[in-house]
Amino acid sequence: MNKSSILLALLLSIVVYLVYTGVFDVVELTLAIVIGLVIAYIFKMELTTGLRGVSIRRIMLGVYYLIKYFTIIEAKAHWSVVKVILSRNINVQPAIVRVPYRVSSDYSVVFIANSITNTPGTVVVDLDQEKKVYYVHWLTPTDVSDEGAYREVSSEFEKYLSRVFG
Repeated sequence: MNKSSILLALLLSIVVYLVYTGVFDVVELTLAIVIGLVIAYIFKMELTTGLRGVSIRRIMLGVYYLIKYFTIIEAKAHWSVVKVILSRNINVQPAIVRVPYRVSSDYSVVFIANSITNTPGTVVVDLDQEKKVYYVHWLTPTDVSDEGAYREVSSEFEKYLSRVFG
């Protein structure tokens, strides 16, 4: 049994649980640890297969990404959608754009797709693994070219997740 795999799965489970519940007291932390241990034990092979080794640097980079994503990136996206909703002159022309990706790890591809979908105003509607592109419904497109969409939609996610997952 690989202890670093269980530790990584445990830490991920605890962070996700605490972030999504939004409660950070002793009872919730204890519950997060217990649930995290069960999840880590059951899913450790699936969660860590294909990763190129667990390191504190990669874990800390992942935690930094999650903090940045849930605070800065999400807040900016929410604000842009609120501006569209409250605007008197709604001139929105949503589009489905191709967003190329440059990562090779399945973990990175899935995590980026989830990050795009969880960000208000964008939803991944399809993925073409052969062409290495996401098809994203974008509420307020600013540049519908492949490279422009990449810069606006997913480059920030790839910047961190390619280093976390390889």
